Amino acid sequence: MEATLRQLAAYAAVARAASFTAAAEELHVSQSSLSRAVADLERLLGARLLERDTRNVQLTAAGAEALRVAERIVNAHRAGMQDLRRFLLGESGAVAVATLPSVAAVLLPQVISAFRAQRPRVAVHIMDGLERSVLGRVLSGDADFAITTVGEPSDQLEQRPLVRDRFVAVLPPDHPFAEAPEVAWADLAGEPFLAVGRDSSVRRLTDAAFAQIDAHAAPAAEASSVATVGGLVAAGLGVSALPALVLPLMGAGPVVTRPLVEPDVDRRLDIALRAQRTRPLAADRFLEMLDEFRQEGRDLPAGVSWA
Repeated sequence: MEATLRQLAAYAAVARAASFTAAAEELHVSQSSLSRAVADLERLLGARLLERDTRNVQLTAAGAEALRVAERIVNAHRAGMQDLRRFLLGESGAVAVATLPSVAAVLLPQVISAFRAQRPRVAVHIMDGLERSVLGRVLSGDADFAITTVGEPSDQLEQRPLVRDRFVAVLPPDHPFAEAPEVAWADLAGEPFLAVGRDSSVRRLTDAAFAQIDAHAAPAAEASSVATVGGLVAAGLGVSALPALVLPLMGAGPVVTRPLVEPDVDRRLDIALRAQRTRPLAADRFLEMLDEFRQEGRDLPAGVSWA
């Protein structure tokens, strides 16, 4: 048999106060129930913990050691319950967000800063990657939700539109199109085209845009990194088409961007959640913060708009 938390808390209160009367008032219980709890603990331990007379309560040597252990256990229980309460209120724990690199680097920092100011005990874990791996993180349960493009709708996912990301032409500074107010997709199709790798959502959307106008842009080169594509454009090796949110990831090379038209192409970024899954409350609080940013129309980079 083990001592109960109630017995330990009762004994600790009596031992600290050196009085059954004062301890009973502190715990809001009757003296008789307090006496029973202490007596039960003494029988369980097989040792006298308190010396009692009509006026005084004194600790025995066993009682002093029992007080040390009882306070440690009671305090640990109290602290643990406080931690649990904070977690259940969304005030502690962690939020795991799977997302595209451009969202992680450009869109999320200001949201995380505002969120952490309100909930400093909540850690935010960012898992950045390409569309397929990001969605896989949500479906496997590694991430609480994702912010990404979603190629094919799935009954395993719930989608909430977040932002729209306008495609622009990315050109060397001395390119003839750099002086134009806007560039058509058909114009890009006739130029050496620098493509993002096939695993990227950007590549899927650029291929779809060229197909929409019945054009084919054979890549002069392709790279998995947006920064690499930017470097190739800056070196004058060709042109590209990228969504506005990725432009800050292109590096320091000089490039010119122009609106892309005929057709206008947006990349829609959604919040993707695994359907019928209970999330930690901290994750829901983060989603509420994102929705506040959207409702308030917080500033976004040029070419990016709230959905």
